[in-house]
Amino acid sequence: MRIAQIAPLMESIPPRLYGGSERIASYLTEELVAQGHDVTLFASGQSITAAKLIPCCAQPLRLNPAVRDIIPYYMMMLDKVRGMASEFDILHFHIDQFHFPIFHDHAQRTVTTLHGRQDLHDIKHLYAGFPDMPLVSISDDQRTPIPNANFVATVYHGLPPRLLAPTLRPSGGYLAFIGRISPEKGLDSAIAIARTVGLPLRIAAKIDRVDEAYFRAEIEPLLKGPGVEFIGEIDDRHKSKFLGEASALLFPIAWPEPFGLAMIEAMACGTPVLAFNRGAVREVVDAGVTGYVVDDRDQAVRTLERVLALDRAAVRRRFEERFLVSRMASDYVTVYERLVGNSATRPTGRPTTEARVKANGGSVVH
Repeated sequence: MRIAQIAPLMESIPPRLYGGSERIASYLTEELVAQGHDVTLFASGQSITAAKLIPCCAQPLRLNPAVRDIIPYYMMMLDKVRGMASEFDILHFHIDQFHFPIFHDHAQRTVTTLHGRQDLHDIKHLYAGFPDMPLVSISDDQRTPIPNANFVATVYHGLPPRLLAPTLRPSGGYLAFIGRISPEKGLDSAIAIARTVGLPLRIAAKIDRVDEAYFRAEIEPLLKGPGVEFIGEIDDRHKSKFLGEASALLFPIAWPEPFGLAMIEAMACGTPVLAFNRGAVREVVDAGVTGYVVDDRDQAVRTLERVLALDRAAVRRRFEERFLVSRMASDYVTVYERLVGNSATRPTGRPTTEARVKANGGSVVH
């Protein structure tokens, strides 16, 4: 198939450091190329890909101090995509809903993966206003606030099998927290849990400008006590050791997490997960195999010993069964083929019949 992948411009593809949706766009693009598809990637300059790259800004917007407003850059990217749209069988967007007004007349040749939370009040008006745009959720829970939106599939994330190596006998003796420091990510809870059980906590996380005040007021004072080490953002070269040497990943989120990429990164390293029951956590963590799901800090403290006793080889095996990039790409190809087939028989603007793509086997349920 001739496939266009339209990626966020905030980070390069793949991102050098933090970047969830950019990372998934990269893994998917490279796997589609490996599977023999003709792929074009619309992304920021400095991106690296085996696909044909169409750079849409000179460098990632987050790294350009001259950028004050990101919208003009996305408008220019969408104009490039529109000018080349006839060259592709399918246009796959990873940029929220920026493209809806421009491409809704060709809805059945598009698919939009929703990477973010969908419980914000104003978002639902977009799906009501553009009901024909086919959507992919990254978990079933992500659909809850917008159940009537035009979902055509749920596709769980996947990682390259050799991206992160498993560590079956870790020697670090610490708990890990990785990702982003913000109120919804629950670092304060992770620190409290680690201190209560008496285990060191290592934190590999970024601080966005919007969260700097929260970090200074709420988190920085907690770092001054014993047993907590903040190491900042890390790249993939360091992630395997950081997660692999950890006894467990703490994921005490306080928001409806749409998926939680850090959890499957830990699983790829053989590291079990202790997570709060929010958002998609129960869809990602297989209780008693790859980790445990709890409701609060107290339950986390009581459950941690069971988490540490889990078989790390079994954690890695379950990761390979559920969360490889080859499965993710095949699931998306199933979606593409269905949409392209429907576009040949349906008038533009009519919604597709729902298909559910599930990670455990990649089957499509009609």
